[in-house]
Amino acid sequence: MEATERFVRGQGRYVGDIELPGMLHLAIIRSKYARARLLRVEGGISGRDLSAVIPDVGEGARGESWKIKQPVFATGQVNYLGQPVAAVYADNRYLAEDLMDSVDVSYEPMQPVLDEQEAMTAEPIHPGLNSNVATDQFIGKDFEAKDAEVVLDDAFKIGRIATDPIETRGILVNYDGSRLNVWVSTQAMFSIRNGLCATLGLPITSVRVMQADTGGAFGSKSAMYPEYAIAAFVSMKTHRPVKWLESRKEHLTASRPGRGVSGSMKLFAKRDGTVIGLKGEIIVNGGAYLDGLARFSPMFIGMQLTGPYAIRNGYVRAISVVTNTPPLGPYRGAGRPEAAFFRERMMDLLADELKLDPAEIRIKNATDQVFTNPFGMRIIGSRQFMTEAFDSLEYYRLAREPNGRRGVGISCFVLVPALMEGESCKLKVDNGRIKAWLGGNSHGQAHEVFVRKLIGSTLDVPTGVVDVQPGDTDMITSGVGVWGSRSAIVAGYATVLASQMLKEKVVKTKGLYTPEYLLAGNYEAEVLNEKFDDPSLNSFGANLVTVEVDELGEVTVEECRSYYDVGNALNREMVKGQIAGGMAQGISSVLYEGLIFAKDGTLLTDSIASAGVPPARELPHFVTGITEHPSSLPHGAKGVGEAPTIGVPPALVRAIEKATGVRIRNIPLHPEVLIGPEK
Repeated sequence: MEATERFVRGQGRYVGDIELPGMLHLAIIRSKYARARLLRVEGGISGRDLSAVIPDVGEGARGESWKIKQPVFATGQVNYLGQPVAAVYADNRYLAEDLMDSVDVSYEPMQPVLDEQEAMTAEPIHPGLNSNVATDQFIGKDFEAKDAEVVLDDAFKIGRIATDPIETRGILVNYDGSRLNVWVSTQAMFSIRNGLCATLGLPITSVRVMQADTGGAFGSKSAMYPEYAIAAFVSMKTHRPVKWLESRKEHLTASRPGRGVSGSMKLFAKRDGTVIGLKGEIIVNGGAYLDGLARFSPMFIGMQLTGPYAIRNGYVRAISVVTNTPPLGPYRGAGRPEAAFFRERMMDLLADELKLDPAEIRIKNATDQVFTNPFGMRIIGSRQFMTEAFDSLEYYRLAREPNGRRGVGISCFVLVPALMEGESCKLKVDNGRIKAWLGGNSHGQAHEVFVRKLIGSTLDVPTGVVDVQPGDTDMITSGVGVWGSRSAIVAGYATVLASQMLKEKVVKTKGLYTPEYLLAGNYEAEVLNEKFDDPSLNSFGANLVTVEVDELGEVTVEECRSYYDVGNALNREMVKGQIAGGMAQGISSVLYEGLIFAKDGTLLTDSIASAGVPPARELPHFVTGITEHPSSLPHGAKGVGEAPTIGVPPALVRAIEKATGVRIRNIPLHPEVLIGPEK
């Protein structure tokens, strides 16, 4: 049965659905404070039983964590609200939660540091450090813009945002006496395997990770978490299966939220709208424990600040800091939306200063040639795309319509996919069928559709003979994961290469290739493709949003339009579904999803009622326009998954700005800032 049909029929097999004989249920006792001395932990399992640290694996990993390692259990001091301090287990979830009261924990509260700007000057949150600044680097080259006729500067902030997939995190571990068998809701099964091995000191061969059906992730399920190590430890201790399922409150409190970035920008331009250069400072809230993502993120944001424009001068200070908040996660876009927001806000400011149309400013700064920006990012010519985009979006017509409390906003961006590590695919032909395994598997995107299509077209076989297998580290040698709009590109390319290898094996044994020879034989091929460095894989996008804002600052999003270059659309309906869902998420990241903390670190938005998804009735009409300019790869694919969360927020904010006359610098937004004109 097709995966989509299984889900529609309610026959998905998520971690919560898997039951094993003798299974125990795990519950986590978490810190009540964002920062406190941990005086006593009595009862349950704690740091005295499992003294280990979490390795740097998953999206953005750079091989090793920052010098202050994240412990599985806090000892000595807790550094964010919800940090695990102990755990209990029982025969069912309700008994386990009741047992939590048997653990006695004593704290001495301390004043937390919650904001990245505050962290720059606050006392260090970790003993032994001189400051909260973890990385401080410059990218680009300093310059003097002597011929600048206009100099504009502004400062922006994007608050922390909850990832909030429908299915929260979950893991089931069964130790059979020699191996850990793991079922997990994940974007990256090899990251979880490697993380468990590193944390528990186990050889790679002693852990098998199988990806259960995964109900969304948005970046939150590629990392190694303390709860996973605790579940494995308890299973090894008891020789019984152990399941942990995250509650919604736990997810909002203690998973890995995204964003949390401040940016200051200075733009140098001529009176005709030509941008000469930009300077800026990016400060990223890395949370209490920094991994590769948090350290890399400021530079990744800075690298993209020129976007689709031919801005030849750039100089950016890129800083990451530690705070008393959960470690940073790669929420959908992971640096791309932040760069687009800062840049597009400045392009709108320039248009207002010069009294020029925002579309005219953007086209003026587009390029007709391959362009390398001051930070090393390469793009192909963008001018033709922008011209087509504004026509397709009907911007000029919509912008002329009467305004009142109504506004129209546009944005342009480049989607830079995460291609660095490549991806793997294994194909096995047996009994007339082709089994396919990927190194990174679907968590809701229906990978099986494009995998079957590519295998069918490359090998000239019916797609019905192709079985796409669940993720399993025992069945494929290596793999990376699903994030950064990469799957159709790198996993698709690996699928094509593996299919071509099968063809070559048939030719070698039979003298020529036919589908009949292939399906009648027994063949196997596995490939891990290499890194990519091709500007044609970066894809352009544009969004238009129309809104109406009432006198009380309530925003009604009327329509949200997209125009994205998706390369060769391997399945148009899948692509349009990704775009529609992503546009809803882009809107939510501006209006709904913010995590709000009190001064003492208490999370005020700890339920769906106070943070998370918008009601369906508040979603607008979506117009999902695409264009197809194939990439240089054999299957022509480009990325699309993150495009809406990059392009929608700045277009939406501009539309609100036009409707209210209030300059918007910070998101997520709150209605009270929109009442009346800016003072």
